[in-house]
Amino acid sequence: MATQHQKRVTRRDVLKVGTLGMGLSLPGLLAAETAGRRSGLKPRADHCIVIFLNGGPPHHDMWDMKPEASDGIRGEFKPIASSIPGYQVGELLPRLAQHMHRSTVVRSMHHSVNNAHAAAVYASLTGHDRGELGGGAKPDDNPTPGAVISMQRPPDRSIVPQVHLPYKTQEGRGGPPQPGFFGGFLGQSKDPLFVLRDPNADNFKIPELTRQDDVTSSRLTARRELFGVLNSGLNEGNGVSYAGEMSGFQQRALDLLTSEATQNAFRLDQESAKVRDSYGRNIYGQSTLLARRLIEAGTRTVTISWAPDANATWDTHTGNFSKLRSTLLPQFDAASSSLIQDLAERGMIDRTLIAILGDFGRTPKINAKAGRDHWNFCYSLMMVGGGFHQGLIYGTSDNIGAYPDSNPLIPGDIISTLYHCMGIRHDSEIYDKLERPHRLVPTGDVVNELLV
Repeated sequence: MATQHQKRVTRRDVLKVGTLGMGLSLPGLLAAETAGRRSGLKPRADHCIVIFLNGGPPHHDMWDMKPEASDGIRGEFKPIASSIPGYQVGELLPRLAQHMHRSTVVRSMHHSVNNAHAAAVYASLTGHDRGELGGGAKPDDNPTPGAVISMQRPPDRSIVPQVHLPYKTQEGRGGPPQPGFFGGFLGQSKDPLFVLRDPNADNFKIPELTRQDDVTSSRLTARRELFGVLNSGLNEGNGVSYAGEMSGFQQRALDLLTSEATQNAFRLDQESAKVRDSYGRNIYGQSTLLARRLIEAGTRTVTISWAPDANATWDTHTGNFSKLRSTLLPQFDAASSSLIQDLAERGMIDRTLIAILGDFGRTPKINAKAGRDHWNFCYSLMMVGGGFHQGLIYGTSDNIGAYPDSNPLIPGDIISTLYHCMGIRHDSEIYDKLERPHRLVPTGDVVNELLV
């Protein structure tokens, strides 16, 4: 016989339990599928940080210098020595240069996707080619790596499994969100937690993860008890059971609100001024520092999309060298080098994979506006830790950085290798909400030469 308390439970009560003043998405976000389709691979990494230089970073001015090329190609910057004997990087990366011995740099990337940002971003993050000129995210897109990783390897503690910051990058100012950063056909519950606030702001906080003032500890305790009632098979009277809806993952949502470790992860004010300064007092530097704190707290994947829209930062069609000199490279140098240094000092670099990616490179030829245009035929990227070789320079481009000259790779190769390091088979099948199978990475393979 139902108790008086049970008789008062309504659908509204159920929804209140699910929201807890945070919005309906958090319990779904935490509902990583523990059953998963396990790969049998032994993970080389436990966490992944993707730094996506959105818009197309110029490989000629960063990782693949061509000092012997003509004036219209080599650019304004001089090469400087790195911590790998004989390997040079651009002069505006002095701090990162000292960490190249911890890194794998691939200089022979290319893809057949057209030069539009949306298609190239999507291919770079998922290994899939939508075969289009542009467009925003779609419900039937393949999922972002963070969604796959959190589904196959959910965190072992009460923490948000994947976080994306600081922008939901648009495909052009005022355009739709870019594809490749969402849960796609896995559903919105597998979207990352989007932290769309400036971590450099004095008043930075995450209201979605903050318990509302009127939700006291006693109320949380009452709602824990309500979970027990619901999960015992309570029906509303119309034959519909909410035991399935109110899963154990909503218990984790409750735990998240009372988890000191989770709350502290977003407390950048706990870092010293020296540490915060080292990352750079700007939205990207502090986002990178926040990524480190989230990984330390147990989050599996953090993605940093380095642009509010596709044309805003690394898309240097005009003034390439002035933009690189004044903001882009100094900010990137500070943030990336500080992240690598911090993870190394904390003994975390071996089990944390840092993937520094972009949608494509830039043209060898400098245009009439002192810029470089889109170039998908050859570009570079950088991987650190998590099972990748230390001090490896893989592949070469031709004498002007226009095409791969040796060991060409495609985005699917890199994403396949990333999944392999995280203990996930790139050739496995994942299932959409209708239980239809999809190959995780359709084209590309694990590149064992990149791995320890």
